[in-house]
Amino acid sequence: MLLTADTSGERLDAFLARSAPMSRAQAQKLLEAGLVKKNGLPGRKNDRLEAGDRIDFTLPEPEEPTARPREMDLDIVYEDEDVLVLNKPKGLVVHPAAGHWDDTLVNGLLYRLEGHLSTINGVLRPGIVHRIDKDTSGLLAVAKNDYAHAMLSSQLQDHTMARTYEAIVCGVLKEDSGTVDAPIGRHPTDRKKMCVTQRNSRPAVTHWEVIRRYRGYTHIRLRLETGRTHQIRVHMASIGHPVLGDTVYGHKKPELGQTSQCLHAGLLCFRHPRDGHPVIVQAELPEYFRAVLKKLEAMEKKA
Repeated sequence: MLLTADTSGERLDAFLARSAPMSRAQAQKLLEAGLVKKNGLPGRKNDRLEAGDRIDFTLPEPEEPTARPREMDLDIVYEDEDVLVLNKPKGLVVHPAAGHWDDTLVNGLLYRLEGHLSTINGVLRPGIVHRIDKDTSGLLAVAKNDYAHAMLSSQLQDHTMARTYEAIVCGVLKEDSGTVDAPIGRHPTDRKKMCVTQRNSRPAVTHWEVIRRYRGYTHIRLRLETGRTHQIRVHMASIGHPVLGDTVYGHKKPELGQTSQCLHAGLLCFRHPRDGHPVIVQAELPEYFRAVLKKLEAMEKKA
């Protein structure tokens, strides 16, 4: 790409950042790599320009990000030649994205399975049939090949893959059970959030039932009929009972020591992609969840 300096005295790196589609840091990297020439000679970042100087630079082809294997402990609760089900700990990101390229579940799966994962979701999400939030713990199904992935995905589409969660929500639910049937779409002003909305949304259904009530909180079981982003968190917040510790959709100040949502995917049921036999996998409540229940029980005894 060829540019012509329009003023005198400006630094070369500043000129590139102002005139080309790049930041100043990117301009300096191009200069250090010898990819920028001023009047036919290699340029330096602190070169001062004269009006009419000809600046020629080459932008390297963008590298397609790929997930790299990384050794990590994975809690595998079911595995065969087609499917793997693991118990994801709270705090682990499922697949690589900005800020998390090498420390995600996918990185661990690539190491554990030596790359033998389905390719349907591309190089950054190999094997991932469905996902759960970083701060949600629990069961996640992984496909080892494209056939298994397609079959499991079809079960998600026709709602025959059963996913059951447990959560502690703020407030005391009066009814013993209920259903939230409300469409979910992207928040109109905060693109990182979802919300209940009729605009550009998709149907979403969450069934819930009370396990036990405490002073100011309720332990509930939830069953997803659909699988929208942040569905449980958005739905429970929409009826005035946000998940405990969810500072995005619920109370902004931590309660009971929880700075992330108290939500666990504890039961996963599906038909095996090869012969259709039922696969039922359970994961007991993790320590962080049990600790909150103990606190609630202690509060009950003091009351």
